[in-house]
Amino acid sequence: MLPTIFPKPPFFHTKRGHNMKHLLNIMRLPQGCDPRLGRAHTIWLAISLTVMGCCIGGLGLFYAATAYLKLNSLAILYSYLAHPVILALNLLPAVALIWLGYFLFRRAWAGFLLSFFPVVGVSMVNYFKIRLRSDPLLATDLRLAAEAGGIVGGYTLDITWLTWFTLFCFVAGLLFTIFLMPNGLRGWKNRAFGALSCLALMGVAFSSWYLSPTLYQKTANNRFINQWSDVEVFVSKGCVYPFLYSFRDMFPTPPEGYNKGNAQTLLESFSDQDIPADKKVSVMGIMLEAFCDLTDLPVLGETDAVVEAYAPWHQLEEQSVSGDLLTNIFAGGTVDSEWGFLTGYTTHDDFRKPTDSYVWYFRDQGYHTMFSHPGYGWFYNRQNVNEYLGFEDQWFTDNHYGALVDPISAIHRSDHILVEELASQLKEQVAQGPCFSFSVSYQNHGPYEVASTLDDTYLTPESSGLSQESCNIWNNYISGVADTIDAMVGLTEELEAMEEPVVLVLFGDHKPWGGNGNSAYQELGVDFDLSTTDGFYDYYSTPYLIWANSAAKEVLGRDFVGDGGDFSPAFLMTELFDQCGWQGPGFMELSRQMRDVTPLVHSQDLYWAEDALTDTLEAEGSGFLQAFLGAQYYRENEVVPGA
Repeated sequence: MLPTIFPKPPFFHTKRGHNMKHLLNIMRLPQGCDPRLGRAHTIWLAISLTVMGCCIGGLGLFYAATAYLKLNSLAILYSYLAHPVILALNLLPAVALIWLGYFLFRRAWAGFLLSFFPVVGVSMVNYFKIRLRSDPLLATDLRLAAEAGGIVGGYTLDITWLTWFTLFCFVAGLLFTIFLMPNGLRGWKNRAFGALSCLALMGVAFSSWYLSPTLYQKTANNRFINQWSDVEVFVSKGCVYPFLYSFRDMFPTPPEGYNKGNAQTLLESFSDQDIPADKKVSVMGIMLEAFCDLTDLPVLGETDAVVEAYAPWHQLEEQSVSGDLLTNIFAGGTVDSEWGFLTGYTTHDDFRKPTDSYVWYFRDQGYHTMFSHPGYGWFYNRQNVNEYLGFEDQWFTDNHYGALVDPISAIHRSDHILVEELASQLKEQVAQGPCFSFSVSYQNHGPYEVASTLDDTYLTPESSGLSQESCNIWNNYISGVADTIDAMVGLTEELEAMEEPVVLVLFGDHKPWGGNGNSAYQELGVDFDLSTTDGFYDYYSTPYLIWANSAAKEVLGRDFVGDGGDFSPAFLMTELFDQCGWQGPGFMELSRQMRDVTPLVHSQDLYWAEDALTDTLEAEGSGFLQAFLGAQYYRENEVVPGA
């Protein structure tokens, strides 16, 4: 063996150099090289293009995992690897695009650019959008590209190490494809076949996989996230995949028979009417979480302790205009009732831009518009949606309530804190002019403790005939509701003491959770047979009331007592305006006419006609319904509020 102090014989260098030259010939396939290298070169290109596409897709996943600061980025990255379908659906577009570019332009670097720019571009925009607004990039945002500069203008974009790493990857990838993958496929027929194959694969994958709600549900990746957070669910699936899935909502689906011109003509036939200056009173609305009157149900309505818990609410109803909301939801989906009240829409798409609403009407009338919720602003994306609907000020856990109550505690007890803050805010703001204040409570959010009764006992197995588990569920719920009622009664007392006129609207968003499989309801004998009126009310109805202090009654010349009727949440603001004697915006007059035809326009295509539930309306009513839905769709998608 030769001593190490001596240089290696020349043949070692010759062999290494020969191998390197042979490898470069395979990569570059220069003219005049051994024809037998062609097959190896083809394999090299196939592997390199595919790996390069996976690297681009992987960079996009890295952006997705690090976008939301509340999440553990390493855990999210691990979750992608642990879910092969999520991984594949995020990598496939980058791989398909790099191959498409290669076939179209006969150069690997062209394929690299065609893949890198859209995939990494979408990933970076999503990254900064989540960082800045806790709001993921959706396909519907592409329609707002012109406004993007104005939106971003109020924020500071921090250039992080990830940005520099992306620049390095771009330069390195481009140089790699230029110098080590210089040649392309010859023959236009082969290239055309390859390009068409890529397009066919992308088309089939987009329609069959990326737009499939079934597949989207099957790819649930909830281990490291809060499944009720839209942004966290988005991040849990990567970026490219959920972004492509959002194309389902890219173009709103108009109602059957929609004609833009006819809808515009109908809507514009009703002009907005101002609130008379001497009739302007402040309005406070509070949507109560999972609030319902359990005395309407069997067993509970016959239990003295339960009746006593609701007695203050019943007394408040006697001092108000009251009735039932016929909601679209049960034990969840709270924003359906919330946004129905605020907009008057019986159905709507996701709010991704400024959208005409009753909030904007109040704002145009000189009202100060305020929103409040002792929970996180990202929940249901309220922090952004409220801005689109016209609210000027917003209080959430993030910027106000966090110092007063923690979000976990707020689920159990926060309504007294809420009303104290609302009353103080109103007293401060009303000195500058009338206000529209709307709040969503958090107290009584389900599910409720099943193992034990935590506070007051209203039901026992001996007194009710219910199981201990059902008694615990209802005891814990009623205890929270009794506290809510006490807080609302206290609020009316404080508003009554004010010299400024105020009208208060209270309503429940949906029925409460009642055990897995609705077990606690079943033990009450409630079967939720939606084919019957009783079953429909048991499942969907919640109470509402419209109360006014003495100052408001005097200003408006109305007593604010009596039966307000039962109707969909979309008609609640209309009832409020009727009680105040206001005509309101033009759309509201159309809403009145729709309510006269059927006060119920339900998501299950159910209506109320001739004092009964029905799934069909007579010809004239059906025609007006279609016209109303068309005008509603036009208002949501075409009318620019505040213009």
